[in-house]
Order: sequence, then structure tokens, then C-alpha cells
Amino acid sequence: MPNALKILPDFSIELKISGGSEMLVAGVDEVGRGTLAGPVVAAAAILPGPVPIEHESLVNDSKVLSPAMRDKAFSWLIKWCVSYGIGACSAAEIDSIGIVASTKQAMLRAIADLEPQPEHLIIDALQLPAVPISQTSIVKADSRSQSVAAASIIAKVTRDKLMTAVFEQEYPGYGFASHKGYGTEIHMLALKELGASPIHRKSFKPIRELL
Repeated sequence: MPNALKILPDFSIELKISGGSEMLVAGVDEVGRGTLAGPVVAAAAILPGPVPIEHESLVNDSKVLSPAMRDKAFSWLIKWCVSYGIGACSAAEIDSIGIVASTKQAMLRAIADLEPQPEHLIIDALQLPAVPISQTSIVKADSRSQSVAAASIIAKVTRDKLMTAVFEQEYPGYGFASHKGYGTEIHMLALKELGASPIHRKSFKPIRELL
């Protein structure tokens, strides 16, 4: 499909929710839910309005952007956002309470990190009954809502930097900089050779079977 015909996220969901008022609406998304190592990271983002035309191509579901585009979008978004927040749950927490509860906890931490606090949340797929803020759950919201797309980018770049700049150095040999903790062939070979590191999710089947 030609680039010009690709459908990008827009601000229509936010405008419908706010009814044209100045209501603060935050998009919420997570990354790293399916990895074998590292934390699940969530982000929340409040945008000041529709993304300017010259930046529209940058604000999309983080999975469809190149690493270079994600980095560019991240650098612009954190300056342009009214507010953004980041939250995470470690591998130990994931092993303790499970990935779904950990994903929700990471989202709650990201929302708590926002200042000012939002009046409504648009959440990718999940609902957060523990937070006393009105909310809308939308499947694949990161490809429909600019606020959620922004959150997906902030979460993805944050987690990738953590895996590359921190865990690659702390636990060499696993290749975290290249696969970011996903179950690639290189990762699985390293696991068989080195065993599990402290940031591996020992409750996940491939790690559990290895141990």
C-alpha cells in the first residue's frame, strides 16, 4: 500500500471523549508483555491536541515504526506532551503476580507519574478498575488514537534503552541489545549455554522448562 494511503492514528477519539472541552485525556499502552526477560514497561501520555501535520507520520503504533523513527518521535513527544509518565514491573514481580496483573500495575505506575493528572484514559485493550479515572478500553488503540500511539512509542523506546544500555552490560552474552528479551534463536541458544539471568521471567514456559 502506498505510504500516502496508509491510515494513521488520529485525534478523533480524544475529541469525541472531551466533547470539544479542554479535558485532559491520557493514552496508555505497554510494551514487553511477551518477552522472556526484562520488565514490562507502560507509558501514559497527555497530548495538547492533534499532532501537527508535519509530525503525523512519526506518531503511530510503535511496532510499525523503524528504530530511527521511534527515537525521533520519542525526542519530539517528550517535549511536546502536556505530560507523560512511565511505569514498569520487574521480572520478579511478573513471576510473583503474573503478566496480566503486572501489566496493569505498570500502567497504574505510569498514570501516577503524570502531572497534571488526566480526567479520562484511553487504554489499549485493558481496563483498570483500580484507578478512579473514567476510561475507555479500545483494542489496537495504538493504531487508532494519537495519545495511545504516543504512549506506545514512549514505552517502547524507554524499554529498548533499558535492555540495550543497562541489561546488555549487566548480563553480557545473552544479546539483550539485539533481541530486547524476546525469544529469538540467539537468545534461546544463550539461555542453554548460560542459564537464566536474574532478569529472566522464570514463570514463563521456555525459562521454566530450561530450569
